[in-house]
Amino acid sequence: MTGALRRLGAGFIGALERLGRASIFLFQLLLSLGTLGRRFELFVRQLHASGVMTLSIVLVSGLFVGMVLALQGYNTLVGFGAEESLGVVVALTLVRELGPVVTGLLFAGRAGSAMTAEIGLMKATEQLSGLEMMAVDPFARVFAPRFLAGFLALPALAAMFSAVGILGGHLVGVEVLGVDTGAYWSQMQSAVGFTEDVVNGLIKALVFGFVVSWIAIFEGVDCVPTSEGVSAATTRTVVYSSLAVLGLDFVLTAIMF
Repeated sequence: MTGALRRLGAGFIGALERLGRASIFLFQLLLSLGTLGRRFELFVRQLHASGVMTLSIVLVSGLFVGMVLALQGYNTLVGFGAEESLGVVVALTLVRELGPVVTGLLFAGRAGSAMTAEIGLMKATEQLSGLEMMAVDPFARVFAPRFLAGFLALPALAAMFSAVGILGGHLVGVEVLGVDTGAYWSQMQSAVGFTEDVVNGLIKALVFGFVVSWIAIFEGVDCVPTSEGVSAATTRTVVYSSLAVLGLDFVLTAIMF
């Protein structure tokens, strides 16, 4: 019993210690963002790696999610004679919830894991130590461009996810199930508010981009510099980022809506 309590306490203290190191790392990371004006090409390169390379899976996923929402929503609404409200259901579900959340999960699995693996390999091969020996700040050169790129890429990807999902819902609802196209778009325009729905969805995506990028970069820096350590850090990035996205989604939804 005593040994179990000791192990539990040691694990709790270790988690708090790691959270403290992550917070200090985040503070240093935010301070280094001011130097990106002199390294704009690094930011653009990382924006391509984080955003453009994730775009295809986001668009395909958004299309199919919108199509599934249209099918499920139509089957539910037709029982109440309200199938013309299908556009409202699809748009609100995507803009408020599924757009930011699913994009955050996809971003964590694709771009977040890539960030962790890349930085972890740089640590394992002592490239980060080499930069410090040459008086090059790794925060300004390596970490800050990746963090800012992830922070800005995720809201853009979430917006495109929602837009493609709405088109997928139109494809199934109007072209396949026979919902009136005028009702689909007009009711959507009258029910979806820009500030209440679109802006709040983008705020969620910004928060998710901030947290996922922070977790991914810190896990890469904090990993054990071996092949097993990099693999474990990549797994932790996906798990922790997914849990953070889902937990923060509940908190932000309770505050916003």
